[in-house]
Amino acid sequence: MSIRHGLLALLERGPRYGSQLRTEFESRTGSTWPLNVGQVYTTLNRLERDGMVTQDGEDEAGRALYVITDQGRDELRSWFRTPVDRTSPPRDELAIKLAMAVGAPGVDIREVIQSQRHHTIQAMQDYTRLKSQSVESAPTGRDEVAWLLVLDQLIFQTEAEARWLDHCEVRLIRLAMAQDKAAGSGAGAATAADAAPDDASAPGGPGLSGGPGASVPTPPEPAVTAPTRRGRRR
Repeated sequence: MSIRHGLLALLERGPRYGSQLRTEFESRTGSTWPLNVGQVYTTLNRLERDGMVTQDGEDEAGRALYVITDQGRDELRSWFRTPVDRTSPPRDELAIKLAMAVGAPGVDIREVIQSQRHHTIQAMQDYTRLKSQSVESAPTGRDEVAWLLVLDQLIFQTEAEARWLDHCEVRLIRLAMAQDKAAGSGAGAATAADAAPDDASAPGGPGLSGGPGASVPTPPEPAVTAPTRRGRRR
């Protein structure tokens, strides 16, 4: 999240003081990413240091007002034109959690997936309800429309996460089936070796009538039972 550019975008609308910027930022994003006044003033100080904003007097209450500079406007235009970089994605706690859960002793990764899916779907339903309430009021203001865009992003994000969790569970089921099949094939080969007659005394052994080329029937591969998939909790 770029607080820096968000504040520049708000300052382009006119002079603002710190707590006013915080209020307008949260109004525009529906308080999805709340700020504290300390973050706002720290960012303003850095923007002032970089020549992108400057102080321009005070309001009636004696609060310092900040305005955007030409350099700040150039930076803001560049930010709007430049696509968000996806080549270095931010760390995702859920992806890291599942990656660490694979093979971890005492951890049922499918339980982890099902618990997260329940939470994700609940969040998606909450966002959808908020969107319905917002649409009913026929939003026309700039902040209301901006909040709807943020809500749409949150809904699509949780939908994608739920589908990804479904995909993870299916992949784990297939992996378990493949491992069971490999283990079953190995056990079948061992059983065939144990049941074969002794080479020195049994008919068909090397050096006897069967000769080295005598064929030995291969025992049938044991049936593999796929693990039962647990019902999803919605």
